[in-house]
Amino acid sequence: MTSREMDAPRAGTTAPPAGGSGDGRDAGPMAHPDRPDGLAGAIRPYRPGDQEALYRVCLRTGDGGNDASSLYSHPDLLGDVFVGPYLELQPQFAFVVDDGSGAEGYVLGALDSAAFATVCERLWWPAVRARYGGASIDQGSADAWLLRWIETPPPVPDFARDYPSHLHIDLLPRWQSGGWGRRLIERLMAELAAAGSTGVHLGVGRSNERAVGFYRHLGFTDLDGDDTTLWLGRPLP
Repeated sequence: MTSREMDAPRAGTTAPPAGGSGDGRDAGPMAHPDRPDGLAGAIRPYRPGDQEALYRVCLRTGDGGNDASSLYSHPDLLGDVFVGPYLELQPQFAFVVDDGSGAEGYVLGALDSAAFATVCERLWWPAVRARYGGASIDQGSADAWLLRWIETPPPVPDFARDYPSHLHIDLLPRWQSGGWGRRLIERLMAELAAAGSTGVHLGVGRSNERAVGFYRHLGFTDLDGDDTTLWLGRPLP
C-alpha cells in the first residue's frame, strides 16, 4: 500500500497506505533524550491487547508525522482506515516496538494487496461504513476525505502484480531514530518473503525527501507517482 507518510489525503491502493511517521525519520543518528537504545527496546508480534495503543500511535502521527488529534472529530476514524483492517484480517504481519511500557510504534503488512482489498470489502468496510454512516461531517474536514475513502477505497495499482504485498509503518517520536523503523521493516519483509511474497510496495509523500531517501537506502525503487505521492517497491526476498 502506501507509507502513511502523507500529509493531506493519503493516496492509496486498496487499503491503508504504508509507512508513516517513523519511515524517513529513522535515516540518521539523531539524538532524542527519551529514545530507547540497544536492547532497551524490543520488536515483537502484535497482540490483541495492543489495538488501542496502535490506534493512538496512528492518530498521534497522522498529520505528516505530527499529532493529528486536533484534526479529527472522530479520533478512531484514522485507525479504522489505516490500522484496524490489518490487525483484524492479517495480524500475522503486524509487529510493534515495545520497551515494556506498551506498543509505541508498528509496521503492518498485507501479503497480497488484491486479495486483501477483496476481504476488506467483505469483512471490514461494511461495519466501518455502518459505524460512521449517520455521522455529521463537515465536507471540508479531515474526517470527510477518510469517509470518502471508506465509501470508495482506491483501486489496487497495476504494479501490485509484481509487488503484491504492501506495508504501513508509524513510530512515536522517541523511536524515530536508532534504526527502529529499519528493523521493523526488515522483520516484516522477512515474514512476507517466508509466506511466498515476491515483492512489497508502499507510498510516501513526494515532498518528504528524507523518507524517500530512507526507503531507497533500504533497496526500494520508484514504481509510479503523481504530484503528491511517490510509490516505491522492493523485490523479495
